[in-house]
Amino acid sequence: MSPKTLLPLGFSLLLLLQGAASSNYGAALTKSLLYFEAQRSGKLPPNQRVLWRGDSALQDGNDAGVDLVGGYYDAGDNVKFGFPHAFTVTLLSWGVIEYGQQLAAKKELGHAMEAIKWGTDYFIKAHTQPNVLYGQVGDGDADHACWERPEDMTTPRTSYKIDGQHPGSDLAGETAAAFAAASMAFSKSDPSYSSQLLSHGKQLFDFAKTHQGLYQNSIPQAKFYASSGFEDELVWAAAWLYRATNDQTYVNYLGSANTGGTRSEFSWDDKYTGAQVLVAKFIMEGRLPSTDNWVNYKSHAEQFICNTVQKGYNNVKMTRGGALWWLSWNNVQYTTSALLLTISYADWLNAARSNLNCPNGQVSPDQLIAFARLQVDYILGRNPRGMSYMLGYGARFPQQLHHRGSSIVSIKKDKRLVTCTGGYTEWFNRQAPNPNIVYGAIAGGPDQYDNYNDSRPNYEQAESATVNTAPFVGVLARLA
Repeated sequence: MSPKTLLPLGFSLLLLLQGAASSNYGAALTKSLLYFEAQRSGKLPPNQRVLWRGDSALQDGNDAGVDLVGGYYDAGDNVKFGFPHAFTVTLLSWGVIEYGQQLAAKKELGHAMEAIKWGTDYFIKAHTQPNVLYGQVGDGDADHACWERPEDMTTPRTSYKIDGQHPGSDLAGETAAAFAAASMAFSKSDPSYSSQLLSHGKQLFDFAKTHQGLYQNSIPQAKFYASSGFEDELVWAAAWLYRATNDQTYVNYLGSANTGGTRSEFSWDDKYTGAQVLVAKFIMEGRLPSTDNWVNYKSHAEQFICNTVQKGYNNVKMTRGGALWWLSWNNVQYTTSALLLTISYADWLNAARSNLNCPNGQVSPDQLIAFARLQVDYILGRNPRGMSYMLGYGARFPQQLHHRGSSIVSIKKDKRLVTCTGGYTEWFNRQAPNPNIVYGAIAGGPDQYDNYNDSRPNYEQAESATVNTAPFVGVLARLA
């Protein structure tokens, strides 16, 4: 069975019409890591490569008497949302753990490590005590009422935290996973830093487990990234901590937890499939038995991957042009995260000399990679519109990204203050390309009919986010 049989007929014909020229994954990889430099908050380092950006939010944490300078802006706005921020770092770390050699071969490993460390340095600051974690800086409503560069924000920079009396198991659990995964990424190059990260991860897992609750109940201002439940983050954190430590404590937690069933997505809000895939890896490596609850984890992981590659009982929808389709708002984030799972699992299956047994046929590791490659190619421009959804890649890409800093002239070129509402009048409503290209940003992407409206107000399609690009780094490293 050839990889082509995994594809809808229309997409196969489309690829033949477009020719066989493959994407330049190395160039896309380089741009994907530049993106994180464009999203930096705080005091920029001397080796900053995105030169239209300047220092910003240098007083973050002052209201709480804590240094919260640094970290990332999550998307096209200027709030630091801890929940997707941590997921971003977890997935960046996963890419380095799996594909560090490939990143090094493309001379991008150092940039990937810097991207992770920019996040973990901030999380260390935010985790001020074992049971205290600052989970957000800035207010979404106030921020969204303004259109300003991060360098001259006038909106409130309020700091919000969870603690023993105001829990947030999902936020603490995801940040624990980020610390654990990052500790593995740094284990060889900086053992001391790796140990520090792991210590924070263990403390946060204990906090998440002992003081249970949804984080948006403690931080109502986090409503833009409200969590649908925290059990998945606890399982996800336990899986990463077990991978990092081999400590039986985390196996015990995983063994008694709800395995989550077969999920419909892997995202900043739903981590079950990620945990299931990691447990399946432990089984393939002989670290866990293929019995009891463990086999349920593996079965659910494989059902998700089968559904993704169109070989399951409940396949992910696809557009006529061949793109995986989940939701109308920022659909690409679900695709890139699913691709990281798929290619990682393909390589683990290959190491185990095994295939994936799906309800509608057996799929080899090579076929999983081939499917992922076609999805990546679609994102990079091999689609009905001939548009790359990664900014700065290819001849045609979105010009009006919904992104404040990108859409306003750089403060390096014009230091005049852009006011809260003046930014809307002068820059947001301009019918012209953004003055600054956010290289490596991945827009939310086309609709279910492969259409894309390149318009700044179209935040559902035209906004990028760190969770879109983070898993793509590992995917591109593997393909490059």
